[in-house]
Amino acid sequence: MTKRKKDIDYSSEDSASDFEPTVAKRPVVSRRKRRATAAQKVPTDERAEASALDTYATSPHPRSRHLIASPDLMRPSLLKWYSGAHEVRGMPWRKPFDPSLDADARAQRAYEVWISEIMLQQTQVATVIPYYNRWMSNFQQSRTWCAASDIDTVNGLWKGLGYYSRAARLLAGAKKAVEELGGRLPDNAKDMEALIPGVGRYTAGAICSIAFNEQVPVLDGNVSRLMSRLLAIHAPPKSKPSLDLLWQGAETMVKGATCAGDVNQALIELGSTVCKPRDPDCSSCPLQRWCHAYQIAEKVTGETGDIEDLCTLCDPIPISDGHNAPPVTSYPMKVERKKQREELNIVSVVEWRNGGDRWFLLTRRPEGGLLAGLHEFPTSPEVPASISALEERETAMTLLSCLIKSPLLDSFPKAADTARSDVPRLVKIERAGDVLHVFSHIRKTYRVQWVLLEGGGASPPELAKRSALASSAKKTKGAAGLPKLESMWILLDDVEKANIGTGVSKVWSQARTLWERN
Repeated sequence: MTKRKKDIDYSSEDSASDFEPTVAKRPVVSRRKRRATAAQKVPTDERAEASALDTYATSPHPRSRHLIASPDLMRPSLLKWYSGAHEVRGMPWRKPFDPSLDADARAQRAYEVWISEIMLQQTQVATVIPYYNRWMSNFQQSRTWCAASDIDTVNGLWKGLGYYSRAARLLAGAKKAVEELGGRLPDNAKDMEALIPGVGRYTAGAICSIAFNEQVPVLDGNVSRLMSRLLAIHAPPKSKPSLDLLWQGAETMVKGATCAGDVNQALIELGSTVCKPRDPDCSSCPLQRWCHAYQIAEKVTGETGDIEDLCTLCDPIPISDGHNAPPVTSYPMKVERKKQREELNIVSVVEWRNGGDRWFLLTRRPEGGLLAGLHEFPTSPEVPASISALEERETAMTLLSCLIKSPLLDSFPKAADTARSDVPRLVKIERAGDVLHVFSHIRKTYRVQWVLLEGGGASPPELAKRSALASSAKKTKGAAGLPKLESMWILLDDVEKANIGTGVSKVWSQARTLWERN
């Protein structure tokens, strides 16, 4: 399989496990009005003033444009192209379908495809290959896989790949398959989607078509773009009518195929390497002669249709640069990206010293949600942007009171009180600056502060076994409504080896600048 979407270093989290977009709502417009709009749309004076080059496509078309009429002709051309392309990028999970495999061997094959599909979500092929090889060398035993492992081990192998909830779902799915399904994934897409955590329609279709030769479709980002162009669908791509047509097109291509997995893999590979978002290589596309977007761009379409059979789904297409036909890249219809949420977190890098050793405090995130099961420095999430320096310091004190069993002697900013050696002392809170970290849906600013503790014994202060970290931004919820977190002390040299995400690694680098320059 191939990369599902453009690989932006969101670093960690947290996408849906499948290409299952939220259905967008569209205004209700009468069929008559939409036909008139499609047939008669012309530039207005305002639009002409905005750009003399902009005009609009005025191409009423039959609904049949959005159906694949010749799958039996298209598949041989597609598979011939795929036979010369499938090994180019050296993907270790790609293997020819072998109908002679027994049930155990086929289950193992399904496991291999499953791992590759989950890793490839939001991630490029070249990045995934070494992770896949390392995972399989650790968890390859048939019928047990990674089910006997734990979240820390799994996250350790996943470290750097991002979107850590995927690893947690793999672990949960493997445990369910081993404990409830006899160590085998279901051999059909319906049961696969229903029974295995984190598996949606796309992943179920990919696994079952490749491993079990089930004639079920796939529709990831690459196939969606390819189908949008083949069928020349210019409508919101996440709307239900558009998705229904896209899935229908993908299903038509795979139904009746002798080797369903090859057809699906070929569609994904074609969308990834030829039918790219920008600069598609139409000249080398094996499906060019059937591509409606290409025919429209080249003005070779000869479609006619009765007015009662005209499409009422597609919107007019903006045209620029003086052309009178939309280019292939007009499909799929461009949609406005949802603005990422801005969020400010206060991160306290807590250090305890007593002699030469330096220990740092890490907490473990809950098993579900963003960065599931990873470790981080004590963090107060979603604080107001207007938080003052005094409130930042109070945030650190609140976190420490939740995490450390014994009370602290607050000797900051006064001189250290050495009268009580049995109580750890807070001797310093120093700002280290801000770190920006971008997730797929959140722009997080981590405001980093270094919190230094000393004394209290020969070992780090005893920690509460499970603590509820109260957030200053969520006082109304109270500690009872917040997740219980585990915490631990870790030596300086071991921090970078811990299961921490990319954002926490940035925080650690920022904090180190304080003592490295002192």
